[in-house]
Order: sequence, then C-alpha cells, then structure tokens
Amino acid sequence: MADAAADVKKLSFERAMEELETIVKRLEDGKVPLEESVAIYERGEALKRRCEDLLRQAEARVDKITTDASGQPSGTEPLDVQ
Repeated sequence: MADAAADVKKLSFERAMEELETIVKRLEDGKVPLEESVAIYERGEALKRRCEDLLRQAEARVDKITTDASGQPSGTEPLDVQ
C-alpha cells in the first residue's frame, strides 16, 4: 500500500482525475467483487487527496495583478486564500 501511495503522489492532476473517474465508473457499475471494490475505493481516496493537494498548490501560486493610479499593471500580490 505504501508503494501505491507513493505512486499516487507522482501523478499529475489530469492523470489522477482520469484514474479517479475510471474508479468511480467501475464502482457505480456494481460489477466489481467486494475485495476489489474496497481496494479501488481506497485508491480513489488517495487520488482524491492528490487532486485536492494539487489544486491547493495551484491556488497558492495564483497572483492577483495590482495596478497603479493610472490603471497600469504595477506588480503582483498573493491571492487572498481563505
């Protein structure tokens, strides 16, 4: 399981979302054996956390453009994240 968690931490946002969508479809289909359902659900949780982490990182990098009195861009400042 540690290897699987390390694997998830290397995935891009797009790849993690793609895999998560596949897992959701399989679980919704209802044709997955119980043991496999539990395993892929756990992986889905790890993928969900990865996507949330990547989104938080992206939000932290978003800058708000500041302007001077004449309306010209004068720099950036961190986005207020609440």
